[in-house]
Amino acid sequence: AALVGFIITATFGALLWGLYQGTQAVARGDISAGHLGQTVVYVIIFVSSVAVLSEVYGDLLRAAGATERLMELLHLQSPIATPAKPAPLPATRGGSAVALRDVTFRYPSRPQHATLAHFNLAVAPGETVALVGPSGAGKSTVFQLLLRFYDVAEGEVSIDGVPVRSTDLHALRQRIGIVPQDSVIFSADAMENIRYGRPEASDAEVIAAAKAAFADDFISELPEGYKTFLGERGVRLSGGQRQRISIARAMLKNPPLLLLDEATSALDAESERMVQAALESAMKDRTTLVIAHRLATVQRADRIIVLEAGEIVETGTHAELAASGGLYSRLAALQFDR
Repeated sequence: AALVGFIITATFGALLWGLYQGTQAVARGDISAGHLGQTVVYVIIFVSSVAVLSEVYGDLLRAAGATERLMELLHLQSPIATPAKPAPLPATRGGSAVALRDVTFRYPSRPQHATLAHFNLAVAPGETVALVGPSGAGKSTVFQLLLRFYDVAEGEVSIDGVPVRSTDLHALRQRIGIVPQDSVIFSADAMENIRYGRPEASDAEVIAAAKAAFADDFISELPEGYKTFLGERGVRLSGGQRQRISIARAMLKNPPLLLLDEATSALDAESERMVQAALESAMKDRTTLVIAHRLATVQRADRIIVLEAGEIVETGTHAELAASGGLYSRLAALQFDR
C-alpha cells in the first residue's frame, strides 16, 4: 500500500510539473496546444498502467506468501501413516465387525480432557447400532477413530479383527462409507458427484446407485439429467436432494461398514421421509453405525448406545431404554412429548 501511494504521488507530481513546463512551452510558441493535450493523454494512460502494475506486484507478493505456506502444508508429514508391512483386511459378507477395546482418547488440542475413557464397544457384522447422547459425549470421536483420523494412546480399535493401526490406510477407508450431516457436493455434474464414491464405476452403475438412493427421479428432471452441473456446494439442489446424492455415492462405493452422521438432522418432514427411505436401502446387508440427536431416526436400530461424558451409560433397544427412566428416557420425553 505504501509503495502504491508513493508511485501515485510521484506520478501526479511529475504530471503537474510537466503541465507547467508544457504550458510555458505553448506560451513561447515552441509547441502547439494540440501537442500538449496529446502528451497529457499519453501520460495519463502511462500512469494508469503503472498503477495497475503496482497492484499486480502486490498480488504477486501475496501469492508468493500463500504458495510458501501451501508448500509447507504439502510437505508436512502426518503422524497417521500406513505401517511398513500392513496386515491385510479379510473378505467380508454381510458387513464388517467393529471393536473398540478399553479405548482412552484425548484430542491433541485438549490433552488434559479424556473424550473417551476406557471405552468398549463391539458391533457384529450386519448390525445397526445407534450412538445417542448430548453434544460432546464422544459420538463423533468414535467415527474419527474408526476412520483413523487419530490414533489412540490407550486401547485398540479394530475392524474385522485387524487393528486399524496395523492395516493399509487406503484399504481401511475403502471399507468404510460415510454420509455426513453436511453433504459435500463438488463443482461438477451429478454423474461425477456420485462417481466420486468409486471413480472407476460405469455410468450404468452410477445410475443404479442413484435409483437405490431414490435420487434418480429428481436427477432425471434436471435440465441435462445426470450431466447437469450442480454448482459449488450443490446450490441448485435442496438439502434432501444433496443428502440423496451423498447416499448414492456411499451405495456406489458398496462398503461393508456405513457411518451415518446426523444424516437427517437439517431436513424438513418430506425430505426426511425420502432420505430415511434411501438410508434404509443403503443399510441393507452391511454394518451401520448411526449418530443422531433426533431419536425418531434411531428407533429401528438393533441396539442403541447412550453416551455421556465419554462413557457408555445405557444400552438397549428403543422400547427398553424409553421405559428405563434413564438419560435416553429423558431425551425421548423431551422430543416425543412436544
